[in-house]
Amino acid sequence: MWKKWKESEFFNKLKQVRINRAVYLSSVVILVALAVVLAITSATNRAHLGGTPSDTGTGTGNPGGGTQIPNDPPIEGTEPGTDGPANPTVGEIPEITLPVTGKLEQVHSVDVQVFSPTMQDYRIHLGIDISTEENAPVCAVADGTVSKIWEDPLMGWSVAIAHTGDCVTVYKNLAEGLAEGLKEGAPVKQGELLGYVGDSAMMEIAQEPHLHLEMTVAGLQVDPLEYFSEAVLATLTEDTIYEGTLGK
Repeated sequence: MWKKWKESEFFNKLKQVRINRAVYLSSVVILVALAVVLAITSATNRAHLGGTPSDTGTGTGNPGGGTQIPNDPPIEGTEPGTDGPANPTVGEIPEITLPVTGKLEQVHSVDVQVFSPTMQDYRIHLGIDISTEENAPVCAVADGTVSKIWEDPLMGWSVAIAHTGDCVTVYKNLAEGLAEGLKEGAPVKQGELLGYVGDSAMMEIAQEPHLHLEMTVAGLQVDPLEYFSEAVLATLTEDTIYEGTLGK
């Protein structure tokens, strides 16, 4: 009797081992099949997009390439029926001027983290900060069309202007009251008033009053300073409070 019970226990254990092995092998097969499906899907999507992500590392008029920021608010093109350029991607990148009078407070840096006085940590900085007086007028750096106006939860009131050469300039940390008549789809001229410097950017609230200026070319984030002339750059004096933060 005891012998039969031991044999029964042995066969039960053996059966359980076989079941566990079958479950394990089935899981492995499912995972391998899923990996193959994902690989095929990824390859198909890349083929439809016309290349791998590395193919978009550089663009026309983008010295040294740029950084694509997928989480930025979408920048829409010129709306039909406006007096703006019919196709802002046509033509060369325009020569840009300063949007506000002031001095360079924070540089553009996507490769090296810089110190954030507000967040009290080191992080990348996607634009340049030009310190000035609060309510200082902010003007368009070049002719273009207003492509988007929105309130960013971190960077405050923002305006995006589409220019020729697939170039877009973005003005952030503006005061809530924008220039009269400014709306999406409206054409603007170089030097035309867009709004005023405010303190709406919660992510940079600890800094002095300033304009946060960003720029993209062919959808890639670039350094606006690389597109200013030497004469324009000469009017900016880098704020020494931030010297030495690069490279930390």
